[in-house]
Amino acid sequence: MSASCQRTDVAIIGAGPVGLFAIFECGMLRMSCHVVDTLEAAGGQCSALYPEKPIYDIPGCPSITATALIERLGEQAAPFAPTYHFGQAVTRLEPGADGRWLVETSAGTRIDARAVIIAAGSGAFGPNRPPLAGLEHYEGKSVFYLVRRRQDFAGRRVVIAGGGDSAVDWALSLVDVAERIMVVHRRPKFRAAPESAARLDALARAGRIELVVPYQLSGLEGADGQLEAVRVATLDGEERRLTADTLLAFFGLSMSLGPIAEWGLELERNHIRVNPATAATNRPGLFAIGDIATYPGKLKLILSGFAEAAQAAHAIRPLVYPDEVMHFEYSTTKGVPGSAQS
Repeated sequence: MSASCQRTDVAIIGAGPVGLFAIFECGMLRMSCHVVDTLEAAGGQCSALYPEKPIYDIPGCPSITATALIERLGEQAAPFAPTYHFGQAVTRLEPGADGRWLVETSAGTRIDARAVIIAAGSGAFGPNRPPLAGLEHYEGKSVFYLVRRRQDFAGRRVVIAGGGDSAVDWALSLVDVAERIMVVHRRPKFRAAPESAARLDALARAGRIELVVPYQLSGLEGADGQLEAVRVATLDGEERRLTADTLLAFFGLSMSLGPIAEWGLELERNHIRVNPATAATNRPGLFAIGDIATYPGKLKLILSGFAEAAQAAHAIRPLVYPDEVMHFEYSTTKGVPGSAQS
């Protein structure tokens, strides 16, 4: 292996809720993890599509938002010091020496892992970008496709573009921290949950949010990656200039299997077939969990993915520690590194 290759026990592709829980399960079995995700932060589709929507079927949590769930899973994984590679797509996956795997990303990162867990949700995905001239100069500086921390937008003049749950949810969430919120949508009716849309309308009537409808994005103004204004226009050509320093564009995600389809995995309707007892694929050392994995009786639930993460971790441990006999222990017995029980 190249000296620039980073070595780990397990490489996890996907930092959604199931991928994050896999870090914990691997960590409890003394296995290190590197995690790769195409988005700029953990959370996967939960954070990108419905950050403020309540989830009701997480055991022990009668109701929890996607954002809160991701935060707690991140805290749970933190004691095991995972290495995250955000904003990167896995472009190459091939066998290495001694039964290991070589993972390469779009950013040139190379990871040497004993096993790989594919927790890529519905496959490779990224934000749908609005067709605006010079957009790439602002991305990551003043144009964003997801929100990592609400406080990053404190005191800012924010234009939110989109008409779905993500746009409405973040407008409702950021109204208390931003200096000004302007929501741009091409029609007066929003595609968000009725309760959320009603709250948005109430805030607009109260003057706390400006609804810029029916308009769509037409241009950006600024310098050195910093926005000064967002131009919008109607289908009839009526134009407006919105003074702003931040644009949040929520136009959904483009999804496909991407390079996963070329990895020699047994596929069934764009899902990876696995052994339900171990989450193992047809290729030794490769495992798949969460929505991308399929087997008879599969339920596409986050809690099912959590169980699959545990099964995969326990199936991988003998690969990492082939000379050790594993004695199963409950977390209440062994504790967690850094906790009072450890």
